Amino acid sequence: MIVTPLAVHSPRAIQDALRVHGWDAGRAADAAGGIQPAAFLLSGLDSTVLESLVRFGGQLGLDVVTGEDWAVLAGSYARLSALARPWTVPEPLQALAVGIGMALPPDPMLQWRTARAPLQLERPVLMGILNITPDSFSDGGRISDAASALEHARTLVADGAVVLDVGGESTRPGRTEPVTAAEELRRVVPVIELLARELPEVLLSVDTVKAQVARAALDAGAAIVNDVSGFRLDPEMPAVVAAAGAGAVLMHSRGDILEIASYAHATYPSGVVTEVLGELRTSIARATEAGVPAANIVVDPGLGFSKTIPQNMLLLDQLAAFHTLGRPVLVGPSRKRFLAGESNLAPDARDGVTATACALAWSRGARLFRVHDVAAARSALDLAAAVGAA
Repeated sequence: MIVTPLAVHSPRAIQDALRVHGWDAGRAADAAGGIQPAAFLLSGLDSTVLESLVRFGGQLGLDVVTGEDWAVLAGSYARLSALARPWTVPEPLQALAVGIGMALPPDPMLQWRTARAPLQLERPVLMGILNITPDSFSDGGRISDAASALEHARTLVADGAVVLDVGGESTRPGRTEPVTAAEELRRVVPVIELLARELPEVLLSVDTVKAQVARAALDAGAAIVNDVSGFRLDPEMPAVVAAAGAGAVLMHSRGDILEIASYAHATYPSGVVTEVLGELRTSIARATEAGVPAANIVVDPGLGFSKTIPQNMLLLDQLAAFHTLGRPVLVGPSRKRFLAGESNLAPDARDGVTATACALAWSRGARLFRVHDVAAARSALDLAAAVGAA
């Protein structure tokens, strides 16, 4: 008899074991997905629900740890799916069964629709940062005109960027005045027009919270709107994105444009993962109610925005929880201060640790990566994708 442990942090080990014994790839993937473990924190439960959950969950082979009005529920996806059937569970568990069913993640989304073309997400997608600002926290003033933007854009694309994200307003902490729409338009529109003409194969994104800027950028050739407010700050933004059929990045943040990169709103009484998930659901609903198709939406948990260092670390570790939103996940850890560590690395010295963060994020399900140094992130993500390939 031979007993071989299987590492189940990803489905690959189980899939490979089944394929070695003659299963085809489809059957092996389905079985491995069912065996994968998952866990949920359930709160606001009364004693009747708790008693029924302990009894019925135990019958299903689930692990249940309870407190006064809460429980942690864990088990395989297959067993949890058996609980997520309100027509088969005891009456006290019917509402909980619906909640579990909604929280179980759907199949991964492997395509993102934009105004120009769909973007395939089977492998890591790099979004290169192109800041047209004099005061960006790590590279302010480096790009001062359209010509220098084009030169840097060519480098980013050569290094592996599939999307270029053009921004005309810094979100760095400590700013005292927002950038006017007129100034932001002056900065970004000529650059997008030039990039659309000179690099027609590259998808362009505009990083803005202003509907007026988004509309002009889309008219100039952008295909994506990256709104760091998650459509909170300009009520016209969802309609602009919907009318253009644009891709939308909905990032989590709190506060106005001068506060979002600070700790002013970094209090999460119910837990940072729980509250960020809830607020991103609100952003998605805001978008879809305005006519933005779900297939056009990507979510970003907003690393470095309205979060403390420990909160950012927890979000990075728990990215898989965001699969429940049913949308591809983008992360933007690039050069953020939570990566500085005890050595307090300067922003332009954080590209190596940024690449490491991207690789960790890929292993937890992120598929798009917004970075300054595309080459470093590309190397790390190529390795991470190769290790995790089925």
